[in-house]
Amino acid sequence: MSFEPAHLLPLALILGFILYRSLGFRRARKAIPEMLKAGAVIVDVRTPSEYGSGHHPGSINIPLNRFDSGCEELKRETPVILCCASGARSGIAAGVLRAKGFPQVLNAGPWTNIP
Repeated sequence: MSFEPAHLLPLALILGFILYRSLGFRRARKAIPEMLKAGAVIVDVRTPSEYGSGHHPGSINIPLNRFDSGCEELKRETPVILCCASGARSGIAAGVLRAKGFPQVLNAGPWTNIP
């Protein structure tokens, strides 16, 4: 069996994506302490049952499926750190907040990424 470069492209793309996400979450982890010092609120966008099974102390739960109306309790001038199980839902929530004019929003990825 011979391999052509085109056969390796999907694998290279997957590995590149994993590396990109890993580096992004590593940068986020470094930014979290400063944001917390500045009074950031940690928002977990998982479902209530996921949140109930474990979450970062001091975080609040606003599930993504209710995020558009639930984020009304957040103040634009307060930095927001978002988390979920993998970083996908918190990434969506970060986009929602940025579109609403929140200047300091961080997708921390998995809630376990928050020190």
